[in-house]
Amino acid sequence: MKLKTLFAAAALALAPGIAFAMGGCGSMQQSAAACGDGQVWDAATQSCVTPISS
Repeated sequence: MKLKTLFAAAALALAPGIAFAMGGCGSMQQSAAACGDGQVWDAATQSCVTPISS
């Protein structure tokens, strides 16, 4: 019984660190859904850009 409690306590103690490492909880990443009308997400510059039509 003590072993189960120890593992449960360890999992709860490590959970916030794991979530933060995965980019959750306060991550400042932006995605294509946040770009304005007519703009697309450019992964190289990590920003929204207006595409050049050819």
